[in-house]
Amino acid sequence: FWVVPAVEVKIEVVIPEKERSKEEMSPNGKASPLIYKVNGTARHYHLEEHPIASNPYHNPKDVVEASVCHVKDLENGQMREVDLGCGKALLIKENGEFHAVGHKCPHYGAPLVKGVLSRGRVRCPWHGACFSIGTGDIEDFPGLDSLHRFQVKIEKEKVYIRASKQALQTQRRTKMMAKCISLSNYNLSSTNVLIIGAGAAGLVCAETLRQEGFSDRIVMCTMDRHLPYDRPKLSKSMDSHPEQIALRPKEFFCTYDIEVLTEMQVAAVDVKSKIAVFKDGFKMEYNKLLIATGNTPKTLSCKGKEMENVFNIRTPEDANRVVKLATSKNVVIVGASFLGMEVAAYLAERAHSVSLVELEHVPFKKFFGERVGRAVMKMFENNRVKFYMQTEVSELREQEGKLKEVVLKSGKVLRADVCVVGVGAVPATGFLKQSGINIDSKGFVVVNKMMQTNIPGVFAAGDAVTFPLTLRNNKKVNVPHWQMAHMHGRIAALNMLAHGTEISTVPYLWTAMFGKSIRYAGHGEGFDDVVIQGDLDELKFVAFYTKSDEVVAVASMNYDPIVSKVAEVLAAGRTIRKRDVDAVVFLSFRTGDMSWLTGKGS
Repeated sequence: FWVVPAVEVKIEVVIPEKERSKEEMSPNGKASPLIYKVNGTARHYHLEEHPIASNPYHNPKDVVEASVCHVKDLENGQMREVDLGCGKALLIKENGEFHAVGHKCPHYGAPLVKGVLSRGRVRCPWHGACFSIGTGDIEDFPGLDSLHRFQVKIEKEKVYIRASKQALQTQRRTKMMAKCISLSNYNLSSTNVLIIGAGAAGLVCAETLRQEGFSDRIVMCTMDRHLPYDRPKLSKSMDSHPEQIALRPKEFFCTYDIEVLTEMQVAAVDVKSKIAVFKDGFKMEYNKLLIATGNTPKTLSCKGKEMENVFNIRTPEDANRVVKLATSKNVVIVGASFLGMEVAAYLAERAHSVSLVELEHVPFKKFFGERVGRAVMKMFENNRVKFYMQTEVSELREQEGKLKEVVLKSGKVLRADVCVVGVGAVPATGFLKQSGINIDSKGFVVVNKMMQTNIPGVFAAGDAVTFPLTLRNNKKVNVPHWQMAHMHGRIAALNMLAHGTEISTVPYLWTAMFGKSIRYAGHGEGFDDVVIQGDLDELKFVAFYTKSDEVVAVASMNYDPIVSKVAEVLAAGRTIRKRDVDAVVFLSFRTGDMSWLTGKGS
């Protein structure tokens, strides 16, 4: 540590004692194996020479110190992005104290200086991830990594930051984790923690267990052929290859002894014997179980649904194949869902034509309301997307075995070389029907605020669950958002370790179309009015969704960081009334005044 006189305040990248450089080999003398299935064959990979770099801050040549401002340059509640010569940091003043952390969100690189500072944390303006200003630790999602924390000192009325050059350049910090005590001694058919599903919920659960010091065996299994990847990019960036969107590299799983069984499907769970039975007959005993299987896309029920060139986008290969086949061809997308609309936007400049078929009369009506839906629809029409609303597909016709036409119930016949189906999804929980685990009438696993099912030791998380949402007076809801899946996984892990932690996060999502994003926070199901500020025609607006005079959700386009600001209000347990909307927009966006968040303002 950097020793200074008592009158000075210093900030340096601080590594907690338990996170300092450790021997990177497992206790058995070798890096632990990653069970990774390729084409149905189980293979063991050993990582022999990939230790994590030792603490970079022990090297004096790696440290830079710079004066960044005068102490009076920042008021309480203000943030400033400052340049240290070899990289930038985010300087923050709150409650009279200065803090410095990384300036970019580790998720997608958003500038945190444009985010929201409240209650000792900064919230990303783009997708809502939250980081402690005291430690840099991630507190809400999406994303997996935390921020670096830098040392600050005040000397002669000037603020200095001292930081590692490497930390300034990487702008992200992976929390150190425990490893399995002796993986080589385990029976392959027995594990302490079994995680069914390798999406965001499953991965965050595994990482959280290791971050909390859990050193027993963890096995994740997935029907997918890939290690966990950034699933939202399948429709937002369709030509991305699996390795480009991987959430963690293969070496990460080896280093932290998180085993992954790919192309493995669980067919049944015996909760009395604590055994999961796989489709190929393999059985695995567990002590704690997480069900994080997500959803299964719905398919069409019409004639021709099984023919070639008809896709449900579920994997990177699906997305890549659609892009290849759609280039300069005719595409029909069935369903104006988030997936359908994002695919339409992505293919609009690549395909010869893009047609979108939808039962409703405007897209997103149930989610964003009719006025916002019409504004989005107009944006799509201006980008050559043709809508066929209030109709369904009655038949898919082929020529020489390949899709040729899509016939609508309205009688219209559309030329089609490729068809993408985005008509919703159902929870992938069929294998649990005889298990005794509580499943509701729609197939969702029912959990409490600690992600616990009705069976002791069995937890569930992600798109396949309903849980009590604090924001809506603990109403049981299903929230199939990427951010929420992360938080579910973390809460489940903490409660596997008997922490007694309840979920209280505010749902946050985003969609990207034609280079523009709609951000959304809250849970607007059942809203009865929409209050809109801004200009829908110019696609610069904020929409407040209300139910019985209370704001339950907010959406915006080109109005950052209003959604993150409202998310912080809701996260603090405060209520926004319909009559307060004008003041919220004026105080938070136009003046930058954040006092209304803390209750100090009028």
